[in-house]
Amino acid sequence: MSNSVVRIGTRGSALALTQTGMVADDLADATGARTELVTITTDGDRSKEPLSRAGGVGLFTGALRDALLADECDIIVHSLKDLPTAPHDDLVIAAITARVDPRDALCARDGLTLDQLPQGARVGTGSPRRVAQLRARRPDFEVIDIRGNVDTRLARVTVGDLDAVVLASAGLTRLGRTDVVTEYLDADAWPTAPGQGALAIEVRRGEESLVAALDHSETRAAVEAERHVLAILEAGCSAPLGARAVVDAGLLLLSASVYSLDGTRVLTSSHGAVWPDDGAPLDVAGAVARDLLADGAAELTGASA
Repeated sequence: MSNSVVRIGTRGSALALTQTGMVADDLADATGARTELVTITTDGDRSKEPLSRAGGVGLFTGALRDALLADECDIIVHSLKDLPTAPHDDLVIAAITARVDPRDALCARDGLTLDQLPQGARVGTGSPRRVAQLRARRPDFEVIDIRGNVDTRLARVTVGDLDAVVLASAGLTRLGRTDVVTEYLDADAWPTAPGQGALAIEVRRGEESLVAALDHSETRAAVEAERHVLAILEAGCSAPLGARAVVDAGLLLLSASVYSLDGTRVLTSSHGAVWPDDGAPLDVAGAVARDLLADGAAELTGASA
């Protein structure tokens, strides 16, 4: 492969280009391949609609997948939390790279934490899950729907339009912007989107060997468990659902929470399974999802009980 050029499809945002550049470097180190980035504009990049109304599943991935199928690139890189859970007939996630910090991060004015923000503070997010979590924690907040890249969101705090925004720690870490974080939100009490913090590399079925060297088995087990819960509950990527899975001492441990959008209801379940075991992610996700459905999760996600 040392004489090959691997064309890597990516969104054009600063974060996407940074993430894809990291994958390109890792691939070159692991295989000796030369790489070339191919920038693709997705529907999510064009739309200014709130995520809950802008199309949801595939919003940031459809155009990338179309380009891969059209042989405009050889592999594509996704933030895994944006990727639909349903398998694709012609594409496969050939590698999931080692996850970085999956927590959400508060970026607030004056160095404030969530509990220190004043009554009625204006806090921005584009995620229904974060909306529900903010309302559950601080019902007094005015939660503002926002879109845009990291710098655009942070600027709204700088100019005083918002008191704070909630962003993914992973993105800030990759961009070298952790200096703006005023509080990291505890992942156990504040579970994040399934797959948050992980990157997925998708290829045409049968071409998995292109990037197999980059697959991180512990990360894959954890994020597959989280995403299986999302799939079983038939909830989309923007559903008010948070999940956290870790591999620890030979166990795969999973906890997931489903929220009402107003934050007044929270359903949580936790289970574990022995790992490594290929069936562990689905087994533990099935147990968690059954508990959540029995407790009424279908009313909050629209799933079939």
